[in-house]
Amino acid sequence: MNKVLITGIDSFTGKYLSIFLEDKGYEIYGTSLSKSGDKKFICDITSKNDVLNVLKEVEPNFIIHLSGISFAAHGKNEDFYKVNTIGTTNILDSILELNQNPSKLILASSATIYGNQGKEVLDESLCPIPANHYGASKYSMECLSKGYFSKLPIIITRPFNYTGSGQAEQFLIPKIVKHFKEKKDSIELGNIDVSREFNDIGYVCEVYKRLLECDKKSEIVNICSGRGIKLLDVISSMNKISGYEINVKVNPAFVRKDEIKSLTGSNEKLYSLIGNVEQKEFELTLRDMLEA
Repeated sequence: MNKVLITGIDSFTGKYLSIFLEDKGYEIYGTSLSKSGDKKFICDITSKNDVLNVLKEVEPNFIIHLSGISFAAHGKNEDFYKVNTIGTTNILDSILELNQNPSKLILASSATIYGNQGKEVLDESLCPIPANHYGASKYSMECLSKGYFSKLPIIITRPFNYTGSGQAEQFLIPKIVKHFKEKKDSIELGNIDVSREFNDIGYVCEVYKRLLECDKKSEIVNICSGRGIKLLDVISSMNKISGYEINVKVNPAFVRKDEIKSLTGSNEKLYSLIGNVEQKEFELTLRDMLEA
């Protein structure tokens, strides 16, 4: 009874999580948009027939739904809703249609649903005010999925920023690391005197495992640590690790007006559900990324 289906298994998170859970004794299956293989199925979650076929084949005991469009600057706004919102309800409807009874479904939302709250610490009691289509599509997914709480054992997660080796270079920390790998003289950034969560992918994998195994359901919870890291400290750490200093140029085009200087998530609810979760020092994460 340990079959886990991970949608979006080829994603940054999916690759790490599949290895992590397999090492813990789980039997891993996955969906991909383009690659099939041993226990991996090509599946477009916007196609209910695709979803039904995979669920019939696998009959999973657990589902971790990671599949979706996660880059906020994706060009077509309608895609966010088609994939992130409708794709998720396709999965939930298909499970019910097949009369399957998984032990746990984890649906990945995003901390971007909070929008700009004007607060330094964000907890689950806040009313979401998403500021872009990515966040709005995830919040829409949450609202619709809550209608299934009485029928399926669902936990919705709101991950804050996390990173690690292999993350796409369009994201901030991989962008910084890439500049150091290539020995660039300078880098253009936006507001650098700000503090944000940058958790390690290993921390996130441990959180997902514990949420999978806990007896809680019908919950919406942050995946966060409450650990704020200043961008200036990221640069300082990279200077130290790489052995040279990069010149940071502030590009006004990257600067957001009224940006909150410190922004983290509250881990109070998360830790009440699964216990405290430790993670390695961020400088070690940066070193791993630089040396990868």
